[in-house]
Amino acid sequence: MATVCATQVKVLIVDDSAVVRKVLSEKLGAQAGIEVVGTAPDPFIAHDKIRRLKPHVLTLDVEMPKMDGITFLGKLMKAQPMPVIVLSSLTPKGSKTAIEALAAGAVEVIAKPGPAYSVAETVDYLAERLISASKIRLRKISPNAEAAAPVRRSHMVETSHKILVIGASTGGVMAIETVLRGFPANAPGTLIVQHMLANFTTSFSERLNRECAVTVKEAKDRDSVLPGQVLIAPGGFHMTLQRSGASYFVSVNRGPRVCLQIPSVEVLFDSVAKYAGANAVGAILTGMGSDGAKGLLNMRNSGAHTFAQNEASCVVFGMPKEAIEAGAAEKVVPLSNIAPLMLRCASR
Repeated sequence: MATVCATQVKVLIVDDSAVVRKVLSEKLGAQAGIEVVGTAPDPFIAHDKIRRLKPHVLTLDVEMPKMDGITFLGKLMKAQPMPVIVLSSLTPKGSKTAIEALAAGAVEVIAKPGPAYSVAETVDYLAERLISASKIRLRKISPNAEAAAPVRRSHMVETSHKILVIGASTGGVMAIETVLRGFPANAPGTLIVQHMLANFTTSFSERLNRECAVTVKEAKDRDSVLPGQVLIAPGGFHMTLQRSGASYFVSVNRGPRVCLQIPSVEVLFDSVAKYAGANAVGAILTGMGSDGAKGLLNMRNSGAHTFAQNEASCVVFGMPKEAIEAGAAEKVVPLSNIAPLMLRCASR
């Protein structure tokens, strides 16, 4: 038997489709640094194989018999937190379920092969993300204490030319929801980049709109930045802040990846530094990589207040760490302090 390299990432594939299990097992197994230790057609078999095979990372389908992937993910994160990458279809139903999976603890959602992404493209990208995900050490982070509290929308009582901007990646779905739950209905206009595939950002925005007092929508080109409204950069597009006189609006355009991402936090933050300057307040939250670090520094140098989420409350202390080391963060604070701090700075 061949000796397995110590650096190989052990992967368990959980999917009810025999075809998907076979293709992923063969294609991923041929990737450098990946060892597929097993497959499972449903969560019950997966549970047994997790105990026996001790994989580093799981790939998980969300629509399965006996127990759906979301329920299984919730149980797994309580009993044995581990990195899980969800494979989902790019359908409205699939996108909505994918967002629920991210909220339940999945570190990333990747589109299944289809018209938009070929098998080769999916496998190459998935292998890269599996290796990155294997380095994540998940912490048991307490759910938002206000999660069950009813959202009461109130009329906006004032306008503001302040701009709040937030960037996040892995772990960001829960982190962003936590922050936005702390915003009142008349909070300053807010722009957010969360690393997410096209189609998924619509469901993400809809979920946040239901759960938060502010109005949340997926950004469209030339949308105005208004008090009480949050604009989410659509997957597959960069979002930048623009200014016309005293009014702000956003530009939503395709472009090359920046820091390996589209949408990119870096792109948004750079534009905010240019057009809003000291009128902006920025925060960089949990995420893998370095996207946004230089942009946050540009914001700080332009007079904006800037914050980074601290390591203890991050799912992945990658993006915040890079920003802190670059001197971009004015303060490093727990996730629970981000919303009040941003609002306090914006009110000055």
